[in-house]
Amino acid sequence: MSAPTLSRRSVLAMGLVPLGLPAWAAKERTAVQVWKDPNCGCCKDWVVHLEQAGFKVTVQQTGNADARKRLGMPDALGSCHTAEVAGYAIEGHVPAKEIQRLLREKPKALGLAVPGMPVGSPGMDGAIYQGRKDPYDVLLVAKGGATSIYQSYR
Repeated sequence: MSAPTLSRRSVLAMGLVPLGLPAWAAKERTAVQVWKDPNCGCCKDWVVHLEQAGFKVTVQQTGNADARKRLGMPDALGSCHTAEVAGYAIEGHVPAKEIQRLLREKPKALGLAVPGMPVGSPGMDGAIYQGRKDPYDVLLVAKGGATSIYQSYR
C-alpha cells in the first residue's frame, strides 16, 4: 500500500505553507539589470532600495555610459547608473514604486529617468544628507527621447 499523495490545494487547506515567507517571495521576483561604477556608493544604496522592494537585481560594475547608449536613453537625462527591467530603460535614482507602476501600466515608452542625482531620492537619502530632500521629477521617456512628468516629488 502506497502513501497517500496530497494535492497543492490539500496542502494549502491544511495550512502547511511555510510561515515567515514574505508575500513577494511566493511569486517570481522581477529581474533588473543595473550598470554602475564600481566605486559609487549611492548606486549601491539604490540597488538595496530595489531589492527591498522585491526586485531581483544583477549588477554590472562596468560603468553605465555604454548601457545608456545601447538602451537609447538620451545623455541629457543621464545619471550615475542605468538599469533595464522588462524591456524598459531606467536611468538614475527612480523610486521602486514608480518602476512597479511602470510595469503595471505598461506604457509605450523607452522608460523612466531621474536626471542627475537629486538629494532625497532613493540612494541619495543616506544619513550624510541629514534628512534633506530636494524636489525632483521622475520623467517618462518616449522612444524618441521626448519626456513628460510621470511623478513629481516635492
